[in-house]
Amino acid sequence: MKKLTVRDLVLCALMAALLAVCAWISFPVLEIAYTLQTFGVFFALLVLGGARGTLAILVYILLGAVGLPVFTGFRGGIDALLGVTGGYILGFLFTGLVYWLVTGWLGRKLWVKILALVLGLVVCYAFGSGWFLTVYFRNGKSIGVWALLMKCVIPYLPADAIKMALALVLAPRVAKAVKA
Repeated sequence: MKKLTVRDLVLCALMAALLAVCAWISFPVLEIAYTLQTFGVFFALLVLGGARGTLAILVYILLGAVGLPVFTGFRGGIDALLGVTGGYILGFLFTGLVYWLVTGWLGRKLWVKILALVLGLVVCYAFGSGWFLTVYFRNGKSIGVWALLMKCVIPYLPADAIKMALALVLAPRVAKAVKA
């Protein structure tokens, strides 16, 4: 990764702020709320690229970890990260790392970006669902694999596909405007 400029840091901060706004837009229909956070992750990565996009995600997570109310429901702090949805928040960082790795190896063609986002989302789902399962068991509850998928993954697939498509359409225009 090249040396970060002040401009890079400002763009990362703006994307971290966008992630917070995307978290605040939520629909608590299920145990895990529908939010726009994955849109924010996809958008940050597509606009800023793998390195700076991942840095923006890390800044967002660190802001929440120190207590700023940037997570869904205006929550913040380590408790939010240790709850049932904390694994998905940390999974966003893995999405960024996967995107950075895949686009670093294969380039930045559209099909590569889509592949990188899909693989990153799969890793995020896996990490988040594993975390959810751990917290669930720790609280004395049990759940099967199919029930876990029905609670943590399958209901979110259509919305995440739409958010990914929207980010793929909007990000090139924004990236061109900010010359990211």
